[in-house]
Amino acid sequence: MSKQNYRVHQLDVKGDDILNKLEQFLNNLEGEVVSFLPNIKKNSLPQIYEVTSRVDYLMIVEKI
Repeated sequence: MSKQNYRVHQLDVKGDDILNKLEQFLNNLEGEVVSFLPNIKKNSLPQIYEVTSRVDYLMIVEKI
């Protein structure tokens, strides 16, 4: 039975160019993407009125 290796990456989602950053990041991966896990902040008044974002970054699990 072979041992599987995983790598966890962190991708910041601040700014307007997140689609380009995510596409470039995914195209540079060596292995297969297993999961996306968002790091979600606690609710605050600016987030309720959609002034600020709730997600700080994405954790991306890669099987290599």
